[in-house]
Amino acid sequence: MRVLVIPDVHLKPYLFYQALELMEKGEADQAVCLMDIPDDWDREYDIGLYVQTYDAAIEFAKRYPDALWAYGNHDLCYLWNERESGYSPGAARTVQEKLLELHRALPEGNEIRYIQKIDNVLFCHGGVLDYFVKSLVSPSEYKNENKAIRKINEFHHDLMWNDMSPIWLRPQYERGKMYKPRKLLQIVGHTPVEKIYREGNVISCDVFSTYRDGRPIGTQEFPVIDTETWEFWGIRCE
Repeated sequence: MRVLVIPDVHLKPYLFYQALELMEKGEADQAVCLMDIPDDWDREYDIGLYVQTYDAAIEFAKRYPDALWAYGNHDLCYLWNERESGYSPGAARTVQEKLLELHRALPEGNEIRYIQKIDNVLFCHGGVLDYFVKSLVSPSEYKNENKAIRKINEFHHDLMWNDMSPIWLRPQYERGKMYKPRKLLQIVGHTPVEKIYREGNVISCDVFSTYRDGRPIGTQEFPVIDTETWEFWGIRCE
């Protein structure tokens, strides 16, 4: 299956407009969003942009109800009252209400999760560290990745708000072993990178984030992942 990945959004509604266009052109069979929908440099008072971005996400969810969504740390800080860098107290209620609206737009059984899985490919915001899984699930769950992922997706703040969790991990800098590197490919955002690239069993794709002055850090293209062959490529709207 060809999966279009919408990486870290950070108040860029055009990502959803462009993703809609690419999906309508048949560039992919399904989409996954790695979220971090709110917050960007010096935009904490631009409540209208928060609304516009969430409305674009909600419209995408309605148009493509099979799209999967994976929480980022910036999304969860509004649900867990954590003052993450970029957190906007003035937008907090708006974000909470719009996240609920996004939840309601998704069909039953399609929940926003920390980790999503298609074939043997994991999609999550930061990455799934082997030590994190081994430390927090039973040995039998560890051996069965579906059970392990299901268990982790039930965790709450106390187990998830740390640097080793799937919402915070930065495998681009941390050299710890990833979960089942020979069996599972991982698609992650969270850490801005200059280009989409693979190292080990991790494909990093946060290529839409910017510097404070608005200059792009990365190539600003959408990754497409073949979940059967593990091939990947980037595409843009023409």
